[in-house]
This record gives sequence, structure tokens and C-alpha cells, in this order.
Amino acid sequence: MSDAADTPAPAVTESDVDLGDGHVLHVYDTGGPGTPDVEALVVVWHHGTPNIGAPPQPLFAAAARLGIRWVSYDRPGYGGSTARPGRDVASAARDVAAVVDHLGVGSFAVMGHSGGGTHALAPAALLGDRVLGVVTVSGVAPFGAPGLDFFAGMAPGGEASLRAAAAGREAKEAHEAAAAQVPDGEVDFGFVEADEEAFSGPWGWFGSVVGPALAAGPAALIDDDLAYVSDWGFDPRDVAAPALVVHGGADRIVPVSHGEWLASAIPDADLWLQPLDGHVSVLSTAEDALTWLARAARRS
Repeated sequence: MSDAADTPAPAVTESDVDLGDGHVLHVYDTGGPGTPDVEALVVVWHHGTPNIGAPPQPLFAAAARLGIRWVSYDRPGYGGSTARPGRDVASAARDVAAVVDHLGVGSFAVMGHSGGGTHALAPAALLGDRVLGVVTVSGVAPFGAPGLDFFAGMAPGGEASLRAAAAGREAKEAHEAAAAQVPDGEVDFGFVEADEEAFSGPWGWFGSVVGPALAAGPAALIDDDLAYVSDWGFDPRDVAAPALVVHGGADRIVPVSHGEWLASAIPDADLWLQPLDGHVSVLSTAEDALTWLARAARRS
């Protein structure tokens, strides 16, 4: 990042939110009042599958420049958050409300990548004018969405995984058990050359959030994938906040048709297509997308 070397990384504080029903959410917060002339904007980050929920370090410098305070959390079953089998995508709205209420935050924006891009749509659709704007990057569209061939263009590894989820929990659990016996590198999950190059740069940060998620086993990943191919509990058409959909044209993990469908369904959505980018390399646009979000949120 252009200004990363000159910008001190913010301290990330961690805490737990007791939901009062036997479940806990583990929360991350960069805090900070923003810049002297710009009031801090809270942006809630939604992590992908499988990640833990630490906020996106490659965007810390841009956030400091824009006066953004990152808040994020481990989805149930990941990191320090209690598992909640059977959760739907809509549950992310209830979880976000609990997190921001715990921190004393009124209004906020949301941003997510991959499955996090999908989950970021839930608060934008269900929490009304508390949500000032949303950015979804490489997000999955609803299973069975009209006019969308859900699996078209998807790499074999990802397609097999989500087809198993569509067959139900037992089939998905069996798939993950079998997948654990396959040597690394023998399954095509869909990363393209541009993605591999991105891992060699700032977005190599993903190693720090994917590793702990995988080490904990497949249970949270299974819950995520089941949620993607089940009824989400809301309609993307109900997203009322300004929205930006960002997608790579070369994405083989979540094909670009998903981003195009979401942008067509969300009433007030801009669509940024990056024809040569894959699932991760499309994050080369993330600083610009964050700038878009800050401007849209402060206009709301």
C-alpha cells in the first residue's frame, strides 16, 4: 500500500459479547476518533470462508486516511465465537446489531469479501437506516436466484463443496471428511495466477486469518456453506443503503455472474467489474472501494 509504511498500525482490542442465550461473539475493534477534521466512521468487516474475523490489515493505512474505525467479529463457530449450527445468512444482521450495540455505535457501514460479502448484505437489508452503505467484494449470490446458473464457471473443488452442501448437512460433512484425506494441491479450488500474485503482496495477510480457521476444523465452514445454499432469510432487493458490488471477471471461486446478479437485484448498487482479476486479486481495488464507501456513508 502506498502509505502503509508511514502509518502506524492501530491497536486492535478484542472483547466478547454475551448474547444471553449461551452464545458469545468475539469482537475486534481498532477504536480511534478518526482524523482531526473528519468524524470517525465505523465500518463493520465481514470475513470470508474459512477465515477468522480480524479486521483487514492491508486496509489499515487507507482507513486511517479516511477516518475509519474497523469493527469486526468471528462468525459463530470461528475463532472465539460460539458455534450456532443451522444459522442462516440473515443471522449476521442480528449479530452485527449485538456487536455495535455492545460498543455503543449507532450508525455504521459494512464491507465484506467472498462469503463475507454475502453476509455483509444481511445488515444492509435488515437493519434499516443504521447501515449507511455496503461494499460486497467477490460475494456469493442466492442459491436458486432467478436467471442465475449458480455453478457455471465455478472451479471443480468449489462446485463439489457447494453441491454437497445443497444436498444437506450429512452430505456436506461426508464431503469435508473425504476432502481432508486428499493431498494438498490435488483439488482445483479456482485460484488464478493473479490471485497467487496477490498472496505474495499485502493480501498474503489472508494466511493469518485462514490458518487459524482451518486449524479449528471444518464445522464453521460447513455452517457457512449450508447457509449460502439455503434460504438466506432476506432478499437482496431489500438492501436500501448505497451499495457497491466489486467482482473479478476471472473469478473461478465465485464466478462473476454472481456479482452481476447481485448488482442487478440491489436497488441502489454500483458495479465495478475487474475483467482480469480473480477472487483475491480483485482486492487491488479495495482501497478505492473503501473510499467509495466512506463518501457514500457520509452522504447518507
